[in-house]
Amino acid sequence: MTTDPSMPASPFTRLHLAQAPHHPCPLIAGPCSAETEAQTLETARALAVQGVHYYRASLWKPRTRPGSFEGVGQLGLPWLRRVETELGMQALTEVATAEHVEEAYAVGLRAFWIGARTTASPFAIAELAEALSGRDVLLLVKNPPQPDLELWEGALLRLQAAGITQLGAIHRGFSTYARGSYRNAPLWQLPIELQRRHPELTILVDPSHIAGNRQLVPLVARMGLEMNFSGLIIETHCTPEAAWSDAAQQLSPLQLQQLLQQLDLGPASPSAVPSLDLDPLRAEIDRLDGQLLSLLSERMQIAERIGALKRAAHLPIVQPDRYRQLLEARLQEGRARGLDEGFVRELFSSIHEAAVHVQQAAQH
Repeated sequence: MTTDPSMPASPFTRLHLAQAPHHPCPLIAGPCSAETEAQTLETARALAVQGVHYYRASLWKPRTRPGSFEGVGQLGLPWLRRVETELGMQALTEVATAEHVEEAYAVGLRAFWIGARTTASPFAIAELAEALSGRDVLLLVKNPPQPDLELWEGALLRLQAAGITQLGAIHRGFSTYARGSYRNAPLWQLPIELQRRHPELTILVDPSHIAGNRQLVPLVARMGLEMNFSGLIIETHCTPEAAWSDAAQQLSPLQLQQLLQQLDLGPASPSAVPSLDLDPLRAEIDRLDGQLLSLLSERMQIAERIGALKRAAHLPIVQPDRYRQLLEARLQEGRARGLDEGFVRELFSSIHEAAVHVQQAAQH
């Protein structure tokens, strides 16, 4: 991913995360939540044998609905310190308040992540930035639940401005109105754009939260690495079916080992890749993209004419029945052409939104 010369230099520096020799990338693994000391240590020991350097486990769990397991809190801090002192792993846990930072830092923890819901609140990010300022910590920031790149980037920039230098991002997918195959839609274009803006920013992929289903975790993990992101964070539990939170998306240590063995992506450097005749195919892509842009421009010109006619007839710009019919017809045609339904829905939703703006402009 290349730097846009029109954009200012990125303030971020790449993290140097340890990687086991037999792993395809840097890896963070561990349970969704630290439930008991026995479960925490049993899972950590199984991962340490595999060479995992970074161990994740939530102690504080912000939940959507009351009555769900909200974590063991401060009680679990000594468990994570045992993981570090006895197994030589670095433990990470989620922090959402200044109090969490103080309590975790006091027992010696030096690696944290900020969850999606917290990233969505600039007030919470400002509080955490102040609490972490001046401390030598590793900090990873998950994207907000909603597909808002500016909110994600803004949180990272605010934390960097507070003097946190070991700073990276986690792509965990986005909540969208349309329900697809994944728990959280990947919307890969957003982390790709973040990487374009900040090529030195380390971005890890969280296939567990994107997939929401352990059967899909290997697929999402492979997609993330094939798009050249920096590593993976995968929820792993000694008995995942019995997990107190997010049981459906967690792997067992054995399943994690099998996944890693399947992620052999071949030579890492371009010079090691056999000569491939990609240029003609890329030229064909460029030609088709030009046609797409030309068609979109023509479509918007028609939308502008429609907007003028609606104004003359005193008709509302948005006509829900027409939009529903249009979207269903495009989805049906997309399915017939073998296109992903979520992609087609998102594409035509964006086109419709742009057409509405054009029609509004035509009425003023």
